[in-house]
Amino acid sequence: MTGPMGEMWDRRLTEQAWPSTPDPYLVEFADPLPPGSGLDLGAGPGRNSLWLAVKGWGMTLVDVSRIGLGQAARAAKSHSATINAVHADVTTWRAPEGGFDLVIVANLHLRTDTLSRVLDGAARALRPGGHLYLVGHHISNLGHHGPSSAERLLTEDRLRRALPPNLTADILDTRYRMAGQEARRLHMPGDAIVLAWTTKFANSGGGNS
Repeated sequence: MTGPMGEMWDRRLTEQAWPSTPDPYLVEFADPLPPGSGLDLGAGPGRNSLWLAVKGWGMTLVDVSRIGLGQAARAAKSHSATINAVHADVTTWRAPEGGFDLVIVANLHLRTDTLSRVLDGAARALRPGGHLYLVGHHISNLGHHGPSSAERLLTEDRLRRALPPNLTADILDTRYRMAGQEARRLHMPGDAIVLAWTTKFANSGGGNS
């Protein structure tokens, strides 16, 4: 169903351990929200969705990897949490319109046209007043962290132009995080990321800040 991309991610998630703690910026932004319905596009093993599910969110996880979704399901069971896992390619899968209070697009590095299409679908999936959280590697990481293709890395301007017009960027920023003890020991540069926290307008009259 999901072809070579699914096989590649199945292999990667089998061969190496993946982070299990939620993205700290997602925690910062989403922790004050009351539990609702969430969608995690490219969820992998579910580091972000599991944190939300434990807090009472109803989470739908979409990923190309059966292995990643299986890992997420087992982790959810161990935390007595319930998730809905969907095995699909997020670049072609269509979410129910207006069904979610929060959509997560974390470290899903896509080409410009595909990113715009995925974000358009994410916006349609949000209820008015809902939030989109997006994070990915900054282009300054090229050769250090993230994809080896510059087109798949982010800048604030690239992300701002990719956001649909009915989302307003409450936060759109470049921030830094260290890449772990080994990176510090080798004096590797910190991991620059671009993140956005947006709100959906009730109609299409809004714009980006």
